[in-house]
Amino acid sequence: MVYGNEAELGAMKTGGGKRTLKVKVKAHGRTASSQRWLKRQLNDPYVARAKAEGYRSRAAFKLAEIDDKHHLFKKGARVVDLGAAPGGWSQVAAQRVGPAGRVVAIDLQEMDAIPGVESARMDFLDPWAPDAIKRMLDGPADVVLSDMAANATGHRQTDHLKIMALVEVAAEFAREILKPGGAFLAKVLQGGTEGALLATLKRDFATVKHVKPAASRSDSSELYVLATGFRPR
Repeated sequence: MVYGNEAELGAMKTGGGKRTLKVKVKAHGRTASSQRWLKRQLNDPYVARAKAEGYRSRAAFKLAEIDDKHHLFKKGARVVDLGAAPGGWSQVAAQRVGPAGRVVAIDLQEMDAIPGVESARMDFLDPWAPDAIKRMLDGPADVVLSDMAANATGHRQTDHLKIMALVEVAAEFAREILKPGGAFLAKVLQGGTEGALLATLKRDFATVKHVKPAASRSDSSELYVLATGFRPR
């Protein structure tokens, strides 16, 4: 099971960065799917921008855009980042909550240190993991983020069900650790069961909606569910 985002590759641009050069990928024994993935990465402007600005993944721009519009982070806030590797979301969160804030990040993969982020390698599905995260945060959270994703099987419905199961567990944890007024943001996939998730979230949050930032590829089924205004029962 992989919680983090895929490794990011650099892109090539002309001088000044005004026009993107389309990079052609030679086969060299690669499968057709791996050729398509590599070509997309090399020609993705967000990948190039992440590399230029020091972010670990293009996902950083997804979170930054969502925060710019919905104002998740405040200075001094406490944030939990589930499925954090390679760390793009944690970087954005740490920058926006500032040195007075606290960001706790976990993933199945090792993650290099990020200033202002306390990270640990652990499986969120282990029974002891939620309590370990609570000890690391040492207080209630203002925001819980989940970019967790299970290993893809290639079967659309199976992959959808697997990621929705992770989101449901993350949402339950958010209910346990969020302070009143807190927010929950999680990656989901378009499919047939997110309506049930939305219904349960609407019982505990003032506002629940789907968001798709511009940095999410238009041909991707990826969406984010954003729940704000947590109301403890």
